Amino acid sequence: MKPPDELNELMRYLALRYVWWKTPDEALARPERIVAQVMNIGDFEDVQRLANAVGEDQLRDAVKNAQAGQFNARSWAYWHYRLGLAKLDRLPPLPARSFD
Repeated sequence: MKPPDELNELMRYLALRYVWWKTPDEALARPERIVAQVMNIGDFEDVQRLANAVGEDQLRDAVKNAQAGQFNARSWAYWHYRLGLAKLDRLPPLPARSFD
């Protein structure tokens, strides 16, 4: 994991690129949202920088705690297999909203 100042700088940069509908300070209040957004739509370089900075445990947490709409089907499958969260042909369904 990166030192706090470097991690904060990276997260601010990623917030600006991938959570464009919020200010960086608003986005930084929910870093797990930034992580999920980069995992879902980030370019290769940004995903690698994020993974190196936060580690695979935090990436796993992002997938395990994903809310409906945070991942598309392709990213959902990729991250489950990449992080060892699913066995071949045993992919859990995407999170879905419930209207109880």
